[in-house]
Amino acid sequence: MKALNKMLHDINMEVNQTRDFIGKGSLNSRVMTAMGQVLRHNFLPDSLQDLAYENGPVPIGSGQTISQPYIVALMSDLLNTKATDRVLEIGIGSGYQAAILSKLVSEVYTIEVLENLANTARARLTVLGYNNVVVRTGDGYFGWPEHAPYDGIIVTAAAPEIPAPLIEQLRIGARLVIPVGLPYSYQELMVLEKRADDEIKTKTILGVSFVPLTGNHKKVNSNDRSQ
Repeated sequence: MKALNKMLHDINMEVNQTRDFIGKGSLNSRVMTAMGQVLRHNFLPDSLQDLAYENGPVPIGSGQTISQPYIVALMSDLLNTKATDRVLEIGIGSGYQAAILSKLVSEVYTIEVLENLANTARARLTVLGYNNVVVRTGDGYFGWPEHAPYDGIIVTAAAPEIPAPLIEQLRIGARLVIPVGLPYSYQELMVLEKRADDEIKTKTILGVSFVPLTGNHKKVNSNDRSQ
């Protein structure tokens, strides 16, 4: 497919342009293979099909977007997964990032705070045959402890601070990939690696722009600060 090949080319071009920030001139071949296998147009409404393979974000309703292909590929690469891994995604959106992850790991657990998006993504992934993805409606800030520890956690919405429950649910040696910053302000894509004795190694990759991480945790955290 010509449009898909152009998208892959554009990803590689942007990787090369940002190599000084991301510390590499190419992404893992497993990630790029997955990007070529998952057809992005399946995750967009009919009215936006002409944007399916453009290297940019696309609105999907409810104030949410499907992320730029370069960012999807970069975050998947930064997660540094193996085929036998179990990962957690916070914010399924359209299901596109989850579909990419499903090609890279054994089990994907994903939480979406908006029930309509969770239901639509679950149905879409089932129809498309992504059978190793389990979708739940809920506040992703608190993770999904029943299936922890995870070999990687990826967050597709920006949090003002690192959610402590997600760090707790990481396996030793695993990574958390998350955009951190205030809504509609400067945000940074960060990678946290959990080491022995709960030591956390943190690295900032580059500036990004994501929708905010929403949910009941905001009210809980606000109450905590007021006490």
